[in-house]
Amino acid sequence: MTTPGLFTSLMVAGAAAMLSAALTQAILPLLQRYALAQPNARSSHRAPTPQGAGIAVIAATLFVAVIIMAWSGTTEMGIPVAVPVATLFIAIVGLADDIKSIEVLPRLLLQAAAVAAIVVTAPGDLRIVPACPLWIERAILLLAGLWFVNLVNFMDGLDWMTVAEVVPVTAAIVILGALGELPASTTLMAAALCGAMLGFAPFNRPIAKVFLGDVGSLPVGLLLGWCLLQLAWHQQFIAALLLPLYYLLDTTVTLLRRMTRGEPFWAAHRTHFYQRATDNGFTVWRVAGEVFVLNIALAALAIGSTAASPVAIKILLLAIGGIAASALMFRFSRP
Repeated sequence: MTTPGLFTSLMVAGAAAMLSAALTQAILPLLQRYALAQPNARSSHRAPTPQGAGIAVIAATLFVAVIIMAWSGTTEMGIPVAVPVATLFIAIVGLADDIKSIEVLPRLLLQAAAVAAIVVTAPGDLRIVPACPLWIERAILLLAGLWFVNLVNFMDGLDWMTVAEVVPVTAAIVILGALGELPASTTLMAAALCGAMLGFAPFNRPIAKVFLGDVGSLPVGLLLGWCLLQLAWHQQFIAALLLPLYYLLDTTVTLLRRMTRGEPFWAAHRTHFYQRATDNGFTVWRVAGEVFVLNIALAALAIGSTAASPVAIKILLLAIGGIAASALMFRFSRP
């Protein structure tokens, strides 16, 4: 397996960052005119703000990643066709939802189709639990992928929140790829996504000039989920859990709390822990900063788990990450 070095990954990230920033700047006037996000029950912003910068982020990610892989001319560097196609499809779904809200069921079915395109077309020898029947494992992956795509969307409700999540996670994936734990295609895609998010970051810094929108958060969730799935397929399941652990816990606990209270969990709300933090007096800068620091720590634990042989050590690292994420959620829930 050809493994791109850190220098190559940095070049990819740099190219994606410059392209993402240039495209965001270019389309910003159009977004300001045609794609204003009005404040609602879920919003953290108080004034209408343009959304749709995800167009630039996804375009930069796919363009740079695919060009580099094609230029390499090696099969190891290639990416499954289903990944960019599904990413573009779910981006179109997100754009349509940004322009005119789509009902919950049709939206979920369209998202499920994008996730299924990647899961179903994956080679049958890629397994997480070989003893489990293939169709059961792939069905579980479909549901998990659909949930992950939506949780990234749910968590994209604060300036720099998605940047604070995606940048550390993709940077860790690049490092793991350089260490030989992942295919070259996954490493380069993660590098491109990391760079594209960095290019978007100056426009989203508090107070944001523009948001990703569903056209960005949904495909970002799909690409990030695919990278994490590659980790799990390469028998690094603990690392795949540790990297997005804060997002997983915040969203899952919030969903379960709303369901036990009989609340319409599919409706817009402001009860995520990071949202409650701003209601409890935390500044946006502090919330995003503390999540970013936590994600750096989770990335270090994830990288450490790939180097640890005993299963007990891997589980211990996961427990440490869970305690750290839970502690931050507890802090956010208190004034």
